Amino acid sequence: MENQIEIYQSNDGQTQIEVKFREETIWLTQKQIASLFGTEIPAINKHTKNIYKDGELKADLTVSKMEIVQFEGLRKVSRKLDVYNLDMILSIGYRVNSSRATQFRQWATQRLKDYLIQGYAINEKRLAQKKQEIHILKDGIRILSRAIEEKVDSQDNLWLSQFAKGLELLDDYDHESLDQKGTSTQKARYPSIEDYQQIIHMMKADFDSGIFGKEKDEGFQSSVIQISKGFDEEDFYPTLEEKAATLLYLVIKNHSFVDGNKRIAAACFLLFLKENSLLTTRHGGLILSNEALASLTLFVAASKPEEMETVKRLIISVLNRNQ
Repeated sequence: MENQIEIYQSNDGQTQIEVKFREETIWLTQKQIASLFGTEIPAINKHTKNIYKDGELKADLTVSKMEIVQFEGLRKVSRKLDVYNLDMILSIGYRVNSSRATQFRQWATQRLKDYLIQGYAINEKRLAQKKQEIHILKDGIRILSRAIEEKVDSQDNLWLSQFAKGLELLDDYDHESLDQKGTSTQKARYPSIEDYQQIIHMMKADFDSGIFGKEKDEGFQSSVIQISKGFDEEDFYPTLEEKAATLLYLVIKNHSFVDGNKRIAAACFLLFLKENSLLTTRHGGLILSNEALASLTLFVAASKPEEMETVKRLIISVLNRNQ
């Protein structure tokens, strides 16, 4: 459950905040807590001090530091802010608004239970479905793999060896052994929002339908910012491949544009790879073919929310193995 992020929305729909899960609890800033309970930051600060003063909670167990990356005007700024765990959030809530505190506690408890317990059942069910759906594919992979191993020296089967990497990737997908981490750990270079928007503007000449690239909300900026986030000194996405996979996934799934979500996501994905010298392989070729790019993009678009990690691991594996 390390560094998982979910969106909490109140029953009346007026409050929506990004909730971070870490160390089997939930963490929010004072600004988020104020938004959650419909009050101001000074009031939250006052309640926090009184809770510590009264000995109701201890600071070393309920407060931590988090690096928050946000845009202030056109500048991207990183600041370390105090964040408070679920115990403190609920203590403040009962002093400010007990009904909202109860609602949030019920939501948080269910989410924690999902992560700690239901995850195992979900994985087991998914594995059973996957085994049934691709039983024929497994047999085909096994036969083709044997052909590669046993007859690679045969002139008639030389063509098959050229697809060994793809067959291996399918086999890893089947056995849930896709790469979890990328291989490029150097410091990332992040294109600016303006860089991404310039790419979108350039694409309008080819794809403009009158509404192509028109943003519905701030979801696109949120997707772009997300890949640079971390907690304390820990990067949520420590490798370039993980950042790229997350960017492609979020831009597609956030549906931030009236038209062109998949095309824009793929272009932004390529821009990030280019800025970090991952667009070409060590041998000078492109890391992805046009067909592979389209296939990965459609794979993300067709996936279900609970399949997010598998989808991202497939993208990471493709990037890792094509370098």
